[in-house]
Amino acid sequence: MRDQLKALEALQTIDVQIAELMRGGEEHPRKLAELESQLGAARGAVEVERTRLAEIERQKKALEEQLAADKDKVKKWEGRLTEQRSTREYSALAREIDIAKKQNETAAEEVVELARQAESARSVIAEREASFKTAETALVGQMQTIRAQMADIDARRKNLEEKRADAAKSVPAGILRKYDVIQKRRTTAIVPVIGGTCQGCHMNIPPQLNNELRATGRIDTCPSCFRMIYAAEAYAEQNAEA
Repeated sequence: MRDQLKALEALQTIDVQIAELMRGGEEHPRKLAELESQLGAARGAVEVERTRLAEIERQKKALEEQLAADKDKVKKWEGRLTEQRSTREYSALAREIDIAKKQNETAAEEVVELARQAESARSVIAEREASFKTAETALVGQMQTIRAQMADIDARRKNLEEKRADAAKSVPAGILRKYDVIQKRRTTAIVPVIGGTCQGCHMNIPPQLNNELRATGRIDTCPSCFRMIYAAEAYAEQNAEA
């Protein structure tokens, strides 16, 4: 029984270490996701302005092309003025030319405004790119630190799991299965009973069960929390006798 208890406690010591290790790193994936989101947002802010600039330049180019075509049209109309046979035809064409020129003036003003907007967008892009680079340096550094910590935790976990596999070999198969079932629900699967109280749930166990545990030194089950229990006094008495 003593050897069995030692094997279980050794196994539990490793399981507790694994649980603490994983608890210490459980926030890492969330933090990493948050940093990646912040980096993506900073990058997205730059892309939004680049898309806006591209649209402004597209509109400006289309308007310039249309304006050039309209100016050529006005020149052709002006060349045809002298060809008009009647005053009415001359006046009508002159009126069309005047309207077209005013439209071209408006279009030219729009081109100037779009050029101003494009320059403003370039300025904003430059500012946001600078902000992005600053954020990228800081965020990437933090992300690398977290990834390194995660890699370290993973390596330590694998090492502990190898130790656990070795420790499990010393526990009888039936008891190991029972231990594993409990351990999946609770960090500590086996605890001592001291003064008739289970040290896992801190509930008193039946006096008869406590007496049997002390007399036999066997491992049993707590009726309250269903952990594996043993009487600490039984082993303390055995150590005193030894």
